[in-house]
Amino acid sequence: MAQSFASQSDLKAKKISFERLSANAWAFTAEGDPNSGVIVGDDGVMVIDAQATPLMAREVIKRIRKVTSKPIKYVVLSHYHAVRVLGASAYKPQQIIASEATLELIRERGKQDMASEIGRFPRLFRGKESIPGLTWPTMVFRDRLVVMMGKLEVHVIHAGRGHTAGDSIVWIPSQKVLFSGDLVEYKAGIYTGDAHLGDWPATLDRLAALKPKALVPG
Repeated sequence: MAQSFASQSDLKAKKISFERLSANAWAFTAEGDPNSGVIVGDDGVMVIDAQATPLMAREVIKRIRKVTSKPIKYVVLSHYHAVRVLGASAYKPQQIIASEATLELIRERGKQDMASEIGRFPRLFRGKESIPGLTWPTMVFRDRLVVMMGKLEVHVIHAGRGHTAGDSIVWIPSQKVLFSGDLVEYKAGIYTGDAHLGDWPATLDRLAALKPKALVPG
């Protein structure tokens, strides 16, 4: 008898929390999955990882609007997996940021990954009918992008290969807050379908070298 994925029976609603990490950073989580990061700068908001559907992204927006009315200017894709990116349209951002390697993976595997993940993760794709299609970055970078959110300096860094070839982290140097994407996961076995296992430990070492005071995993 064929066995279904355990995630297909993971249908119980999770408790949502929205925790302040520093003067400018928050973590949105539903008991660890899915997670999104929020940075509120002087002139706007950055969201790290968009949720799987626009419907689910509205839960993040609802929490953002409790702390600021500033426009959501940026959505950062930590990697290309559908569960992290397909809600991006709900934010109506000025820019969707991703590494060059992530853009290439969207081109190569985006459609297949979308179909696969919607089938495997029903809880994470509530409102899948609201997805307009693949999420395409409007701003790409190779190694590091520095975004000035007013006076607040935010670094988007392609730290190296690990969970995928395109993994990006978001780092607030002045506050030592790190958003790791799925390079680090919360109470979960890591997914290795796109992984570069030989490179992953060195990439994690680069994250550890930053010595973050707060870390938001994928």
